[in-house]
Amino acid sequence: MHNDFIYSNDNKRYHTWNYHLQTTFGEKVFKVALNAGFTCPNIDGTKGTGGCIYCSSSGSGDFAGDPAAPVLEQFHSVRQRMHEKWPRAKYIAYFQAHTNTYAPVHVLRQKFEPVLAQEHVVGLSIATRADALQEDVLDYLSELNQRTYLIVELGLQTVFNETGVRINRCHTYAEFLEGYEQLTRRSIRVCVHLIDGLPGETTEMMLESARRVAQLRPHCVKLHLLHVLKNTKLAEQYAQGLVPVLSLEAYVDIIIRQLEVFPPETIFQRLTGDGGRAQLIAPLWSLKKFVVLNEIDKEMVRRDTYQGAKWKN
Repeated sequence: MHNDFIYSNDNKRYHTWNYHLQTTFGEKVFKVALNAGFTCPNIDGTKGTGGCIYCSSSGSGDFAGDPAAPVLEQFHSVRQRMHEKWPRAKYIAYFQAHTNTYAPVHVLRQKFEPVLAQEHVVGLSIATRADALQEDVLDYLSELNQRTYLIVELGLQTVFNETGVRINRCHTYAEFLEGYEQLTRRSIRVCVHLIDGLPGETTEMMLESARRVAQLRPHCVKLHLLHVLKNTKLAEQYAQGLVPVLSLEAYVDIIIRQLEVFPPETIFQRLTGDGGRAQLIAPLWSLKKFVVLNEIDKEMVRRDTYQGAKWKN
């Protein structure tokens, strides 16, 4: 069946990150994931302790550089590994682990500026929380936005505050909206993270999170599958039979229905997360990332549907 989706040059019926980068920069661009040694307000006691129940000790930076190494050393090491797959490419430096605006501005400059100055770095992607955006930090992000291709990634995960309490998120949906508005008012691109399969959430709740985020018309979105990782609070709950995990079929259905409610121009950086083989407890089917993506593609063709098919502004 012919693919009529406007933001595609292949078989994808949704607006992929790769398509966006190719059309924006005219060549392959990959992210270089870094761990700059930051912490989080729900780890250090400011908002809570222990972090989110699904978060490993690396703070969602399991594939980032070695935190024991300086940031520039990490950058060169990770970049070299990525070049084995893509010999010719440019880079977006991705400050991934923990909360990467949770520090004084002079510390942020020490972390960001040396990497930004490296040859062929075309942008920065900074993962953070909406409650870690102080006014002077926002001013610095605005400055960066004038100098490079900047994306600030906000972990929302769900719009439901009761789920946020259950996962020890330690901030509310209202706080997310405030942080999101502060960034977009400064014309800073925002990538919103959502997690499907969180404890206690129904399919309808996951779809409602997608609908509310879609109405914000974010620059891009990441949809993640809940992973049960070793040595986390979630792993303890899973072992006690308190947390079911989604099947592949259920996940594919949810993702497609979420894609349908977003405007076609919203970019999807990912439709499934990466759980390291050594750390992952469940669901093990998620290790086969390309199988998951292929199942989404095949089912979208079978349903003859597209991103935005049910978008209503």
